Amino acid sequence: MSVSVRIPTILRSYTGGAAEVSADHGTLREVIAGLDTAYPGIAGRIVDDGGKLRRFVNVYVGEEDVRFAQGLDTLVPSGAQVSVIPAVAGG
Repeated sequence: MSVSVRIPTILRSYTGGAAEVSADHGTLREVIAGLDTAYPGIAGRIVDDGGKLRRFVNVYVGEEDVRFAQGLDTLVPSGAQVSVIPAVAGG
């Protein structure tokens, strides 16, 4: 079984406008790599050149912020939902 990944509006140009896509389960790193295979370029918007989550992108597996779990090594079980949420700033 796969996982569902919620795609923010700003990244939907990579997914042909889809707000939610499927990916294979595994670690978050593997999920993102699979997304990049299916939707080239999307990983570069989530992960920086050093292989870490970009500073202004929050990623949740279910209700858990992966920064407080194992980061990119967080396990994403089959049937889980991953949410990619860009940070919003303003004043």
